[in-house]
Amino acid sequence: MPPELADAARTLFGDRLDLAAAYAELLVTDGVVRGLIGPREAPRIWDRHLLNCAAVAERIPEGATVIDVGSGAGLPGLVLAIARPDLRVTLVEPLARRTAFLIEAVEGLGLTRMVRVFRGRAEAASGGGDVDPFSADVVTARAVAPLDRLALWCLPLTVRGGRILALKGSSVADEIAEHAASVERLGGGEPAVYRCGVDVIDPPTTVVEIVRERVVGPVSKARRAKRRGGRPRGR
Repeated sequence: MPPELADAARTLFGDRLDLAAAYAELLVTDGVVRGLIGPREAPRIWDRHLLNCAAVAERIPEGATVIDVGSGAGLPGLVLAIARPDLRVTLVEPLARRTAFLIEAVEGLGLTRMVRVFRGRAEAASGGGDVDPFSADVVTARAVAPLDRLALWCLPLTVRGGRILALKGSSVADEIAEHAASVERLGGGEPAVYRCGVDVIDPPTTVVEIVRERVVGPVSKARRAKRRGGRPRGR
């Protein structure tokens, strides 16, 4: 860990900093070898990834259930599980090589009681497949999709009154302006922007929060296919 980030890391991870360091080591070694983290990202694993993700914990209530959609190498879901042992986290990831890494990481870090890994897409986790649907107080996503698609995939995973926390970049205002109407049609409230980790990390993490205000009917296969720009499956 770069010495200049030590104070921020202690603030965000507390007495679980050693566990965070073990995860960081996994990412810069096995994660790079297996293609989950780019080699150029390894030197920035703390500021660009771990601290950036851990800061989001301030928007999550005590004892919440969390689903991390498109978890990849575990960002932000596994980071949140490390930083917040009160959480119960489900990592949702469709790719086999990534879920294999996640399972090994969860077991190696001793997090099997609080973290589970689901191989599949968000649509399947929300009952659109052949599994019992999951639901959570909070659904997180980092660099997964624009807000309209995130709302489509993630709102059905939240309990009513639950929230999506989407980690976003500098163009977030334009994205909200473009997709707020779609979010509302899908049952979400007005997207709100928060800066997490102010006075702890620089720059703070930009998070878009969408509350599930109402439950809407399931989206048909035809409508989902149209939004993806293709044909409905099975036809």
